[in-house]
Amino acid sequence: MKNIWEDKNLIEVLENNGVVVMPTDTIYGIVGKALQKNTVERIYKIKGRSPDKPCIVLIGDIKELQKFGIKIIKKQEEILKKYWPGPVSIILDCTDNKFKYLHRGTKTLAFRMPSSQVLRDLLLKVGPLIAPSANPEARLPSKNIEEAKKYFGNFVDLYIDGGELTSKASKLIKLNGDGSLLVLRE
Repeated sequence: MKNIWEDKNLIEVLENNGVVVMPTDTIYGIVGKALQKNTVERIYKIKGRSPDKPCIVLIGDIKELQKFGIKIIKKQEEILKKYWPGPVSIILDCTDNKFKYLHRGTKTLAFRMPSSQVLRDLLLKVGPLIAPSANPEARLPSKNIEEAKKYFGNFVDLYIDGGELTSKASKLIKLNGDGSLLVLRE
């Protein structure tokens, strides 16, 4: 079977700032370029997401944190390398107001580096993606493409079918500037 994250149509839609429902490394996400404010705002509107709630950002490499003005100390880097790649989202301080459309005033962002090398390759090709779960606010996440289509219809540009997904959302950890950790979701 051809790998879903190597789909030429997927790459083209994302490169052109489109919105896609696709499997991530954990559950189906409604994804788009994190560094494109209009794409991010479109996802918030489609999802009906609370405007003060930041989304998880998928990255292909630890160096991509620099694109968000995030500088990490050695101790933080060691911790990140312990959890990544893997199904762990890590919240880091992001104080640059240029990214307020992403951090929504919280001055923090959650990042995840997926386990799948093919998904990381896609991220390195198209750039970091915001990837909230594929469901309207306060509804259950889509387990398959049919559920996602019922939620979003023609409001997204592309659906990528990865079959039935029964994974759960990623573990969520806050990594403080001093390197200390706080687990927020197992």
